[in-house]
Amino acid sequence: MSWGTELWDQFDNLEKHTQWGIDVLEKFIKFVKERTEIELSYAKQLRNLSKKYQPKKNSKEEEEYRYTSARAFLATLNEMNDYAGQHEVISENMTSLITGELTRYVQELKQERKSHFHDGRKAQQHIETCWKQLEASKRRFERDCKEADRAQQYFEKMDADINVTKADVEKARQQAQLRHQMAEDSKAEYSSTLQKFNSEQHDHYYTHIPHIFQKIQEMEERRIVRIGESMKTFAEVDRQVIPIIGKCLDEITKAAESIDHKNDSQLVIEAFKSGFEPPGDVDFEDFTQPMKRTVSESSLSNSRADGKSEPKFGGKSKGKLWPFIKKNKLMSLLTSPHQPPPPPPASASPSAVPNGPQSPKQQKEPLSHRFNEFMTSKPKIHCFRSLKRGLSLKLGAGPEDFSNLPPEQRRKKLQQKVDELNRDIQKEMDQRDALTKMKDVYIKNPQMGDAASVDHRLAELGQNIEKLRLEVQKFEAWLAEVEGRLSMRSEARRQSGLYEAQNPSAVNSCAQDRESSPDGSYTEEQSQETEMKVPATDFDDEFDDEEPLPTIGTCKALYTFEGQNEGTISVAEGEMLYVIEEDKGDGWTRIRRNEDEEGYVPTSYVEVYLDKNAKDVYKSLEKISE
Repeated sequence: MSWGTELWDQFDNLEKHTQWGIDVLEKFIKFVKERTEIELSYAKQLRNLSKKYQPKKNSKEEEEYRYTSARAFLATLNEMNDYAGQHEVISENMTSLITGELTRYVQELKQERKSHFHDGRKAQQHIETCWKQLEASKRRFERDCKEADRAQQYFEKMDADINVTKADVEKARQQAQLRHQMAEDSKAEYSSTLQKFNSEQHDHYYTHIPHIFQKIQEMEERRIVRIGESMKTFAEVDRQVIPIIGKCLDEITKAAESIDHKNDSQLVIEAFKSGFEPPGDVDFEDFTQPMKRTVSESSLSNSRADGKSEPKFGGKSKGKLWPFIKKNKLMSLLTSPHQPPPPPPASASPSAVPNGPQSPKQQKEPLSHRFNEFMTSKPKIHCFRSLKRGLSLKLGAGPEDFSNLPPEQRRKKLQQKVDELNRDIQKEMDQRDALTKMKDVYIKNPQMGDAASVDHRLAELGQNIEKLRLEVQKFEAWLAEVEGRLSMRSEARRQSGLYEAQNPSAVNSCAQDRESSPDGSYTEEQSQETEMKVPATDFDDEFDDEEPLPTIGTCKALYTFEGQNEGTISVAEGEMLYVIEEDKGDGWTRIRRNEDEEGYVPTSYVEVYLDKNAKDVYKSLEKISE
């Protein structure tokens, strides 16, 4: 079955069919190209989706991925990223193996088709030229034959006419012979042209055209085979990534099976465990025998002396009357200046200075009144402690030793800090070792570099390592302190349980003093309360370690003030200090110079610069505490 023999007369139809075949091939190329674009777009969307839900660096989300469920989700995101990569592989392979190859093949196919049909047209033009030559020879032979017949008839006519001269007859005869000779020559030429045309026509339809059509047929068959192979490649490209995609799905399944709910529950405990014990039962307070308070300062001092002589539960004596109140706070409450402050120098009255006190002049109140005020203001002390921690949390200014955290969380943070510092030390030491080796190389081979050029950097690294080691020692000391306290509290709770079992009446006689923190931060009041119940536990240091009140602004001393009364502090003109309590209307402002020096100064003697955020938080928390 050959196109040359079966379709010898279908040159135009074959030309149209082969063009249709090329159009089909180009259509398939366009289809594959659009498929690759879809694969790329899908892969890009998958990558963007995976990236969108990836944890942000140095964010709270990153800490959440320690849970197995979150890690499984992260593994799913990573596998989806790999899944997207396989779709990119599909796109790349289809582009290189199908689109690129077929595009080049189409160009070659077009050139080959053009060449074959050019040969076919050339053969057709040749046979048409031969046919035209045959037709011209035929017409010339026909014309010569007619001319020869007319010349013969004219000769016969002249020969029969007696009036015509012999010369004219002879001329007519010669003319007839010439025409007959020309007709014979045309006949011979026509016969020769006809034989040549028949030979050319036979070659055309049985040799040239079948050969050309055979090449066109082979070309078309190769095109059909090629598009079939491309379709197989189209499927094979997908099939090649199926195992990898299946592996991605298997990894997602494996990640889902790795979720451990028990482990996640334990991690929640480790993350939020404070290290405290739940509060005990509330003791009964008997109000049928009201406390009799004296109204003289001597009775107060006697009661304080009596309090010092009272033995503690285990027979160990202490010099504190109120064990849950810090010493400096108690003295501050008892001795804070309630008389009006003095006017500033060179002013007619306190009101002449901006921010001057407006309260009327008062007499110094008796000590018993101060004691009563202290007894009624005790809850506010707790509020100030909560305020201090809440303010530090809201402003984001946590202490370096993480003392604002519960013991267990503080221990974890300190341990993390120690590990981080040790890693930094190791990095610095690695750099130092590398530079030392470089210096040795420079010393042995001076042409490679100057050995003295690295001395400065080595000195810097040595200083950095020394600073980091000091930091490690500081944090390790805090860590040892926290671990020691946790062990002490554990022992204290054990002894407290034994003591309560042996002395229930003594324990019930002590009212519990609980403190709640509205900002969610912890307080050590309860653990200190437990330590008071233990005979051999010294709780003084726990209360003396309490942090000072937070600063709510700064101030500048406008004048020199000599603080001669208890609760006041001396300042020099131009000195900058911290404000820890603003004027409440009595003309006094509480300031701090350092951690150990704080007290009251006249408001008119200083120019106050309050931190707006700290002031708002301070007031809001103070309202909550009231």
